[in-house]
Amino acid sequence: MMFLRREWPLVLSYGTAAVFFLFHQAMLERMQSPLWAAIAFAWLFAVILLSAFAVVRHSDLLASLVGEPFGTLILTLAITAIEVMMIAAVMLTGPPVSFLARDTMFAVIMIVFNGMAGLALLLGGLRYHEQSYNLQGANSFLAVILPLAVICLILPNYTVSGEGPTLSTLHEVFVIVMSLALYGVFVAMQTLSHRKYFLGPNEREETPHAGEIRAAPWHGALLVAYIVPIVLLSKQIALPIEFGVNLFNAPEAIVGFLVAVLVLSPESLASLRAALANQLQRSVNLLLGSVLASISLTIPAVLVIGLLTERTVVLGLAPVDMIMLVLTLALSMLTFASGRANALLGAVHLLLFLAYLVLIVER
Repeated sequence: MMFLRREWPLVLSYGTAAVFFLFHQAMLERMQSPLWAAIAFAWLFAVILLSAFAVVRHSDLLASLVGEPFGTLILTLAITAIEVMMIAAVMLTGPPVSFLARDTMFAVIMIVFNGMAGLALLLGGLRYHEQSYNLQGANSFLAVILPLAVICLILPNYTVSGEGPTLSTLHEVFVIVMSLALYGVFVAMQTLSHRKYFLGPNEREETPHAGEIRAAPWHGALLVAYIVPIVLLSKQIALPIEFGVNLFNAPEAIVGFLVAVLVLSPESLASLRAALANQLQRSVNLLLGSVLASISLTIPAVLVIGLLTERTVVLGLAPVDMIMLVLTLALSMLTFASGRANALLGAVHLLLFLAYLVLIVER
């Protein structure tokens, strides 16, 4: 009973997955009704969000057991796995030419760098006036994010071997291998050779006790248990999303934005709590780590799915979006260039995020 009271979202998520699996055909027929589509979307969105927050809860417990930077790395990989499954589910139910990976990656960068980082820096700056973080760790993140973002989201507009803003098969294979290799090198540096780069200025490495290590597998198993229903429900939520976009003739970028919001919500909350607790280093690790994992793991996964299913994956951004991406990356280099942050930097990033929202609605 104690377990059920504490882990009730697990029962709700698996129950919802069972209902949609058993009555899939009936649900599909009713999806033509705008009211039913709205109810189904709200229900699935709430259940997936509850499960995602449970993933964060157990990731935070694992972080306290195994220490940093392993804690934030576990959370980042868990959220990225959810993101990959959701994009794959929506992409496989959509047209053969998919813009979803591009729109989601761009939304992740805009939401994290401008929305969540801006809010974290603004609120942390208002409470503590000035906060510090490890400059070497932030620069390590940016050193990998910048080339990957440009190669994956801007370069496809200028290659001539593919039709339109796409990559050829050779280019896609190169991007897959390069992204995974860079992320592998980065993780090795983060967890082995340069762990101190990702610890706060006054934070020390801690060795977990034997009792804490024995508790870690339990939270790890529950973390995986919460991810499974999210994966199962991702395909179900794709139907009302597509129906809503077609019904209201909404911009296609809305789909990528919704996927990014759903996936990033729990991680964003964790980063805000860390900033308000004057743990800006953990907030930086979460935010920049989520962008790095999204680009270096999600894009290769989507490209592999595209190659296996013979779908065209469009990665090149529109000219307006390229300007916003370059501006965001340039501003982020200035923001994370001193080892200290204040409310002014957060306000500037939030301004860019509002500009991004306006451009989604109207170009």
